[in-house]
Amino acid sequence: MLLAERWILARLRNHRFCSLAEANTAVAECVAAINERPFRKMPGSRKSWFEETERPVMRPLPATRYEFARWRIGLKVNIDYHLEWNHHYYSVPYQLVGARVDVRATASTIEVFHASRRVASHRRDDTPARHSTDPAHMPVSHRRHAEWSPSRIVAWAEKTGPASAALAQAILESRPHPEQGYRSCLGLIRLADRYGSERVEAACARALAVHAVSYRSVESILRHGLDSQPLPAGPTRTHPPHQNLHGPNYYQ
Repeated sequence: MLLAERWILARLRNHRFCSLAEANTAVAECVAAINERPFRKMPGSRKSWFEETERPVMRPLPATRYEFARWRIGLKVNIDYHLEWNHHYYSVPYQLVGARVDVRATASTIEVFHASRRVASHRRDDTPARHSTDPAHMPVSHRRHAEWSPSRIVAWAEKTGPASAALAQAILESRPHPEQGYRSCLGLIRLADRYGSERVEAACARALAVHAVSYRSVESILRHGLDSQPLPAGPTRTHPPHQNLHGPNYYQ
């Protein structure tokens, strides 16, 4: 800063420039003069030392431009071997279930590292509540890993009640891979710790009745106290007679 003030700003303080290009040219001339100015107590100049000492060991710039990234350290891999980033879920090798990993996110890529080694890479997708699953991360066997399976998830939900088990089954069947529904089903089961089994069972029954097959729907029903209200009897909306509307007898 001191050099810039003395040898650039001070020298150009009385000059009037008509364009940015003209000012840049004048600054470049001052910088060249600073670099070529001989040292007082040692031979050479800044330019000569750069050419003789620094330039020979310099390496070329990377072929690709630097890409800004955000990191999250020490994330625990869920039992469905997926991680959440910006409300989207990305798979990692199933052997890492329960392990702690680091996630590096750029504008285009999600990378996962375990023990300083990259174990997964996905194209970034910010679609909420969706999954990006690499088939190579899934176990070969039908039971995706030894401890958890769809049947065990449903059996665990059945301890709350038949409606809870039915909703858990519906969540698993609604996903391309059952493991993608594990997180929602476990959240559903854990609601009983907060609201009690009876309320959760009633909320699941209501969710099934209105075809709202998701954890968020049940949690919303409980939060707003809708589980205590009677179940809807069925669709009540009717349409007046119209020549373009046909009843069921039309198709017999």
